Amino acid sequence: MKRFKKRIYFFGAALLLCSFTINQLRAQPKNASLHQLFNAFYEEQCLFNPLQATADGYHQFDDLLPNDGTLEFIQSKKNFYNKYLKALQKFDKEALNETERISLDVLTYTLNMELEGLSLHLEYMPFNQFVANTPSDMAQFGSGEGPQPFLTKQDYEKWSKRMVAFKDWADTAITNFEKGVQTNTVLPKALVVKMIPQMEALAEKDTSKNIFYQPLKMFPETFSHADKEQITALYHQIISTYLLPAYEELADYLKNRYVKVAQDKAGLFALSEGNRLYDYFIRKYTTSKHLSAGAIYKIGLEEVARITAEMEAIKAKTKFTGTLADYFRFLRTDPRFTPFKTPEDVLSAYRSIYKKIQPHLNQLFEQQPQTPFVIKRVAPFQEASQGGPFYVKGNLTENKPGVFYVPIPDAHKVNTVFYGMEATFIHEAIPGHHFQIALQQEQKGLPLFRRQDAQYAFMEGWALYCESLGEQLGCYTDSYQKMGALNNEIHRAIRLVVDVGIHTGKMTQEEAVRYMMKHESISEAIAVAEIERYMAWPGQALSYKIGELTLKRLRKKYAEQLGTKFNIAHFHQAILSGGIMPLDVLENHLDQWVQNQTSH
Repeated sequence: MKRFKKRIYFFGAALLLCSFTINQLRAQPKNASLHQLFNAFYEEQCLFNPLQATADGYHQFDDLLPNDGTLEFIQSKKNFYNKYLKALQKFDKEALNETERISLDVLTYTLNMELEGLSLHLEYMPFNQFVANTPSDMAQFGSGEGPQPFLTKQDYEKWSKRMVAFKDWADTAITNFEKGVQTNTVLPKALVVKMIPQMEALAEKDTSKNIFYQPLKMFPETFSHADKEQITALYHQIISTYLLPAYEELADYLKNRYVKVAQDKAGLFALSEGNRLYDYFIRKYTTSKHLSAGAIYKIGLEEVARITAEMEAIKAKTKFTGTLADYFRFLRTDPRFTPFKTPEDVLSAYRSIYKKIQPHLNQLFEQQPQTPFVIKRVAPFQEASQGGPFYVKGNLTENKPGVFYVPIPDAHKVNTVFYGMEATFIHEAIPGHHFQIALQQEQKGLPLFRRQDAQYAFMEGWALYCESLGEQLGCYTDSYQKMGALNNEIHRAIRLVVDVGIHTGKMTQEEAVRYMMKHESISEAIAVAEIERYMAWPGQALSYKIGELTLKRLRKKYAEQLGTKFNIAHFHQAILSGGIMPLDVLENHLDQWVQNQTSH
């Protein structure tokens, strides 16, 4: 997601170890004490992030929902991170093998970033309409269609405890919002007005409409009549006593108090510690200490200019005689680009793209994931709030497939060029997110804490890099699909400009919307929604282009170094088999890979 991060459903930075998982390790680590530390970290982390544990397929903590905004919880988390940071400092990196050094570097980086984040009082803005949205996470979990299992009576009882716990979470969220008001750490008003209807919808009293009653309509056949009656009574009592009042209170607070004191500006620069916050988010999402806001803004302008020139070339190739703005309008409105009649037509188009690229995958990749993959339509309750297709990771242990979800509220309006259907599938599904995430989860040689890790510069950089492989995957043979790919790429370049623009005060929200509409084929409604996303999630949008440009630079660097020995499939394997890591760590890892290539 949800407003799950990037809609891949990582539910934060949480990581988990369970006792049965330890027994699944197939190789004895070279440095046993270091791996014991990694495993201990992974095990303890689940207590701070049990929603992630559930999402990862480990269900020992399915009844827990921590009140993570309290001072006690935050202090406990600080102590936890400091404890492991101190323990890691005792290891001599020179005595470790490469995988262990990378894992130590990744965990050290993660702990330092998390500690810095805890010092910035991010709890004063506990959620918004897009990200860090525990209220919407609860709806996804409680729908019966999400990660929370509803297979046994115990499963239903575990979820009931999470519903009860949400009331305390919501009360703390309101308290923290109020602390933010007192310290000028408040959300933009444009976001708050979107949060209110979300909370009101989740407070719906009609049991036929409220999503939290859905599990009562899907009892397993093995349940006895008495079990069904008992659970039904329990859920009605808990939902009416704890859950709905919590959502009502959140909606009331946002509507009658918070929206009146929310900031009028779009960006972090308007907050008391706004510049410090944005600097943190830049480093967090680019995983680089070397990129300033000004440098990123400049890269964005250069990339927009480069891609615009390629768009002009496509326009000329298709013999369109108007301006690029006219061409964008043509791509948005010409009926040939909205050919679908039914949702099944849209799904079939994506299945055809999958079929098209399959014969080419072995040429580019040494290894493909064992985790199954499927294409599905988004559930009706989510469709209205989804901008475009997205990926939800799978779980090989439970044989849960990775899912490419497609929102289709109206098939007649699905534009084949606007989303760049081929590029979107390559990015969100195969070989983008599905290959990277599934292969990482399946790497038994990685410490368990790294198999579920999510760092956006690597993850989103990889997926955007994969879009550049379109021709090699048999795609973009149609000029309009190539234009769609360029539209997707320039969208990520524009993000560098507008994200920095709104959060440093270079641009107003309206100016950012106009800039986006000038440089890509996008409707005003979508442009507004995109800018609101960047307002809600500072810095995350920078990760795509920065990661992609890094991977392209490294590919060029190693191709020049290796000459005829360079093999693109080997290069991709070196990236994916190493697991996710900060970009600086990745370059060190690949430098070692090249040394190994040249020494043979």
